[in-house]
This record gives sequence, structure tokens and C-alpha cells, in this order.
Amino acid sequence: MALRHAVLAALLDEELSGYQLAKSFDTGVANFWHALPQQLYAELAKLEGDGLIAGREVVQDTRPNKRLFQVTAAGLAELERFTAATTKPSVIRDDLLVKVQAAEIVDTQALIEQLAQRIAVAEAKAELFEALLRKMRGERTEEDFLRHGERIGPYLTCLRGLEFERANRAWYERTTTILSERRADRAER
Repeated sequence: MALRHAVLAALLDEELSGYQLAKSFDTGVANFWHALPQQLYAELAKLEGDGLIAGREVVQDTRPNKRLFQVTAAGLAELERFTAATTKPSVIRDDLLVKVQAAEIVDTQALIEQLAQRIAVAEAKAELFEALLRKMRGERTEEDFLRHGERIGPYLTCLRGLEFERANRAWYERTTTILSERRADRAER
């Protein structure tokens, strides 16, 4: 997947400025695609140049003018092409796993501390996803929203982000327990 497809998908619901797009990436799209604001602004320029999005200037009285972007018919066709193409399964690439791989020969206290930090991050992200899911479905039950909601794509990707963070937290907690118990056993010898 290229950043362009993530940007096109993020612009499906409404016109957004570059700033709004960056905020939307931080809260919604970040669970499956990370991009820095500079990358987003550069991608918006490329997409507009390629005719996949259209920008318009909005004059503001008390603030600098801003540009709002929306997906064009060509952008929708590009998303359709991208969606139809076969995708490769993702793989885990995480420095922490390399460190855990060496657990028998390194001081595990540093690993335990890093795992504790990861637990806190996973919990915070899970709470964010839970709040986003509640906001998206409003007063509806999840079942009703998934069956009758207008746009369920963002909801489904947010669900994946929630499950990803829950699974991460469970693995971090289990690994912490195992390393702590082994550390205690070695200390007793």
C-alpha cells in the first residue's frame, strides 16, 4: 500500500485541509498506516497534481486561508483499482521482539521495563479506539451499526486497531510475567 491510498481513503467522508487530514491520521488511520504531517502535505500535492484529488481555497477572516481537498472520480477509480489488487499479508517488524529473542543472554530487567512501557501505550491506544468506536456508532448498538450504518469501513479498521492493541497488551503482559518469574528463579539459585 502506498501513502496515496491511505490519503484517498481518509478523504472519502468529507473535504479536509492538510491539518485536518493530519489529525485524522493521528486518531483513525494511524492504527494501520503511519505518516508524518510533512509526508501528508507532500502526498496531497502529488495527488492533486495527478488529478486524484481536487483542492479549493477557503478564505478565512481571522485565520490564514486554507485549502480543502476532496477525492475526484479519478481518485475513486484509483481506490477501486487498489482495492481489487491482491495484497500481501503483513509481517511483524519490531525491535522489541529482537531484544526478547536474546532474553537468555541479556539482563531481562531492561526488557521488563520496556514491556511495561509498551503495556501502557497499548492500553492508551485501546482506550482511544474504544472512544472512537463509541463516537462512530453514536446511540446505535454495534450490531445495528454494522448492519445498517452508512460507512462501516472506518469502524472496521478501528475494530482491527483495538484488537491489535489488546493482543499486544496480552503478549506484553505474558512475556513480562515469564521473564519476571525466570529472573526470580535465577536470583534464588
